[in-house]
Amino acid sequence: MSSKSPSLSKSQKKSYGSAGVFGDVYGIIMLPKEVDMEKENDFVLRFQLPDLRHAVRDFLGTREVREFVSGALAGAMTKCILAPLETIRTRMVVGVGSKNITGSFLEVMQQQGWQGLWAGNTINMLRIIPTQAIELGTFEYVKRAMTSMQEKSKQNKCPTVQIGHIDLKFSLSWISPVAVAGAAAGVVSTLACHPLEVLKDRLTVSPDAYPSLSMAISKIYKDGGIDAFYAGITPTLIGMLPYSTCYYFMYEKMKKSYCQAKNKKSLNRPEMLLVGALAGFTASTISFPLEVARKRLMVGALEGKCPPHMAAALSEVIREEGLMGLYRGWGASCLKVMPSSGITWMFYEAWKDILLAHKAHSL
Repeated sequence: MSSKSPSLSKSQKKSYGSAGVFGDVYGIIMLPKEVDMEKENDFVLRFQLPDLRHAVRDFLGTREVREFVSGALAGAMTKCILAPLETIRTRMVVGVGSKNITGSFLEVMQQQGWQGLWAGNTINMLRIIPTQAIELGTFEYVKRAMTSMQEKSKQNKCPTVQIGHIDLKFSLSWISPVAVAGAAAGVVSTLACHPLEVLKDRLTVSPDAYPSLSMAISKIYKDGGIDAFYAGITPTLIGMLPYSTCYYFMYEKMKKSYCQAKNKKSLNRPEMLLVGALAGFTASTISFPLEVARKRLMVGALEGKCPPHMAAALSEVIREEGLMGLYRGWGASCLKVMPSSGITWMFYEAWKDILLAHKAHSL
């Protein structure tokens, strides 16, 4: 008994369009009309990426980002102007060369020429842009957050803990939002940018041993690994806390008091310059001994006699130079800190006004 494979008539094949028949298989495999097995490049895979333009635009338009950018621009412009004073101050603080400003200036000019006044300025710019952006951005954010928490605390009943006959009320009203924000700004920016500070000091103090940024990075990593970039982080944080807290607190306090005395809503640019300079002078004077000890610890390894901790560094300075040694380089530091603080605040407030005003206009 013979069997015949079912066959398709021409009319059936025509009706199936692009149907395919494979050998003696009892059946018909139906393919979509979009796929023609006799044609090439008919199958196209298309996919669409999500549109992130609105999300990016909204992110860049936030107040925090605009304050971050304002801080970066202010820091960059200030450092370009004051790099020579920073070079002289660093040399005097760590005890390299002459002990006075004029002598240090002449030594740099004789040894390295005009370019020596901007020694390490590349890394200084790379350091100051993220440092100022993070510091000022953190200050503004934490200040707003603390102020909001205080307002909510006033509206709600403060939590109370009873110990025997004593009731302890946890109120935030006694905490200064500006002081907390200043401390937070100093700590966060230091933790983020301390390796850049180490590089800047090495390039400034020992340009012969560290002739370029790439060689400095390579040599420091080879000598001590990642930990070497965080050398002196503990004394840096200890020194930064009183300086940063006092610096921001004094600026906000003097600005508010001056505006109230003059019955003004805000300061003009020259007044910002003056108030910022006075805030920097006060903070630097209070915390300068810690700055001397910090610098000793950070660059002491270059001379092979690094003190083990900050207390040892302070006692070493007092033993070698007396109490006045704790303020060695204070004059140069004030010459650098006062204009730096004043110019930074002036530029920062100006950029913030421009960018935030642009945001309000765009809304």
